[in-house]
Amino acid sequence: MHTQNIQTPLSALAVGAHPDDIEFGAGATLAKWAADGCEVSFLICTDGSKGTWDSSANTKDLIASRKLEQLEAAKKIPVEGKVIFLGCTDGELQGGDSLRRRIARIFRELKPEVILGHDPWKQYRLHPDHRAAGFLTIDALVAARDPFFYPEQNLEPHRPNELFLYEAEKTDHFEECRGFEENKIEALLCHLSQFESTMGIDINAKETTIGNFRNRVIKQLASSETETGFPTAEGFKRITKL
Repeated sequence: MHTQNIQTPLSALAVGAHPDDIEFGAGATLAKWAADGCEVSFLICTDGSKGTWDSSANTKDLIASRKLEQLEAAKKIPVEGKVIFLGCTDGELQGGDSLRRRIARIFRELKPEVILGHDPWKQYRLHPDHRAAGFLTIDALVAARDPFFYPEQNLEPHRPNELFLYEAEKTDHFEECRGFEENKIEALLCHLSQFESTMGIDINAKETTIGNFRNRVIKQLASSETETGFPTAEGFKRITKL
């Protein structure tokens, strides 16, 4: 059993471990909601400083590039809220009270109706930042909703209506994405530094390999058509008892 297509929220905040994670996990859904009036915001946990296969790359330049790429990608959704960078070191993201406190403050300040994040329980997940970002999202949600966490913030507690986990181990909710596939793809293509390592795009054969990448994204979006009846959709683990 699964659910489909919630009413468009007034506001949504998506949390990603790295620049480009949100677009991969929920870019078309967020574009659909944004077109229907939802104020979308992004929260990026790390600086993306290890996101290359080029051992000669300048780390400071890579950090700057990935930040600019994320800002350009956000315009393709479009993100009308905030794009927030926590700036943690790529590959070294960890849970703990300090980051939970920072993220809980952001949740209380922005008051999103829906929060989206990585599924930290996904089996055989390799990247530790994805696990850490998922757990931090959930831990901060609990802290943000309960009044005796961080009273020194002098902010009202905030309890969102929904939590959507993308890259989910057990998908039980689908959002139809017909008409918003290109928003997702164009946002992803803003991440030029990730062409080789993440997207399999050869800069020396861009026309062919970008076409291949587009086809892979569309194929993934269409993979649940038999189950959902939607020609393209993104799937999530949906949690409403918050």
